[in-house]
Amino acid sequence: MMQAAGQAFWLKRFNLERICEPVHMKSPITLTRIVKEDSMRNRTVLVLVLVALVALARVAGAEVDREKLLKEPGVYATFAVFKLGDQWSHMDKQAKAAAVEEVKRVFQMHADKVSVDTHLVRGLSEKADFFLRVHSKEMIDNQNFLVDFIGTSFGKALKNTDTFNGITKALNYVPKFPEDLKAELKTPPPQGSPYVVVVPIRKDADWWLMPQDARTTLMKEHTDATVLYLKTVKRKLYHSSGLDDLDFITYFETAKLDDFNNLVTALLQVRENRHNKQFGEPLLLGTIRPLDEILEILSR
Repeated sequence: MMQAAGQAFWLKRFNLERICEPVHMKSPITLTRIVKEDSMRNRTVLVLVLVALVALARVAGAEVDREKLLKEPGVYATFAVFKLGDQWSHMDKQAKAAAVEEVKRVFQMHADKVSVDTHLVRGLSEKADFFLRVHSKEMIDNQNFLVDFIGTSFGKALKNTDTFNGITKALNYVPKFPEDLKAELKTPPPQGSPYVVVVPIRKDADWWLMPQDARTTLMKEHTDATVLYLKTVKRKLYHSSGLDDLDFITYFETAKLDDFNNLVTALLQVRENRHNKQFGEPLLLGTIRPLDEILEILSR
């Protein structure tokens, strides 16, 4: 009797009574209704599964277009420089491994909004261990990523030694350059360079009070000095006035540091350099490395 009562409970619980009822006791209308209801339920489940799969696919493929961000004007960049503190060295191997995985999750979580390049400075400077170059269409996305990154167990062991903010803009002086110089500037930049150099720059008041044509003349002289190194030194400029205490952030990639040294020496000799109130300070020299490699090096 108890067994029969239990069967009745579960049949009622899962609404199976009507299905398990002998077929000869059902009318054709009832059978049709049951078949339709079951078909609708199956269809609903299938739709929900497909929606979930599409959502997962979107998340997996929703990474921001890095190459597009690096080419477009109106893209915000944040350079965040970090040095590991003593707290990290006191963590055991297991805790470090968990902290590293937490960092990777933060990178993945923000991949649809920001593009992050990672650079190792350790060994080339006593002032920092690495820096991140973050790009997005909105500065708040850079901020949100860095807040979450600094909030990780790894981030809490870091000291944020410097931060620079800037925005990419369309070329300002080049449109008025001679055609032969414009043609030279179309030289394809080097690809796959291992070294990176970041030079923050601040101009003096006289520079901004100077007429546009006069500044164009000085920038042509500046650009002439760079032509010899276009094939070996890649450059990207960020505008920082009003977004930071700087006016510009110049970012370089190269495989030939001797050429970069010669390039800077040449630029220091042009008249435009007289208006550089700040050149470097800090200057960042490092290598371009993937996130996994940097985290592995810093976990040793």
